[in-house]
Amino acid sequence: MKHWTKEERKELLDLYKDLRVADVRDGMDWNMMHHYGTVSADIRPLFRTKAVGIAKTSRYVPYEESVPNMPPEEYTEWVAWYYKNISYNPGNKNIEDGDFVVIDQSGVDVGIQGSNNSLAMYSKGARGFVTNGGVRDTDELILNQVPFWSKSISQKMNQGRIRFEANDVPVNIGGVVVYPGDIVVADGDGVIVVPSKLAFDVAKYAHQEMEADKEGRRAIYKDLRWELDDSVR
Repeated sequence: MKHWTKEERKELLDLYKDLRVADVRDGMDWNMMHHYGTVSADIRPLFRTKAVGIAKTSRYVPYEESVPNMPPEEYTEWVAWYYKNISYNPGNKNIEDGDFVVIDQSGVDVGIQGSNNSLAMYSKGARGFVTNGGVRDTDELILNQVPFWSKSISQKMNQGRIRFEANDVPVNIGGVVVYPGDIVVADGDGVIVVPSKLAFDVAKYAHQEMEADKEGRRAIYKDLRWELDDSVR
């Protein structure tokens, strides 16, 4: 687990902010990490967007108990108890600007994150979210342009299904172990994770490949008499 200083966080976020997932993948290859870092392709964005941040991890596991049989009025009280005692994540109040929220929910079909809590964390500086489970309230998340990558879309709430286990621990997201402090880059091509120990080296060669790609595409733009856009400048 890597604890970056405030200055290091800013430097890293600036280094990676213009890089595409493809560029970062190239940078990983240049550091002999050919078979590591790329999150499974079944974890996809809710909408075409991009996010770069520093991993803030949480782990949830399936709820082992049965749900008591009760009338709806009692169920309302039980749900409040559940969220306070079973699925409450204290780390959600400690978002730092630049965090990429990484949630291992053991593949459970539940929308731990929805429009309310995701927007609250986004307003505090979370740059993006990724989970190996579900997300709900997706129409609002898309409307609010909250960057989110997930394995599925889920209608389900937490109660009776999943419980909070730990914060700031290694988690498995799409076949990649994500440690707190790793760099997460996500766009329409999916998600890639850069181990903190390689963050600066990967960025160096990712920029090398990005600039080479831009140079090649700029030449094609000129042949086509197209106006240059931000993707080739």
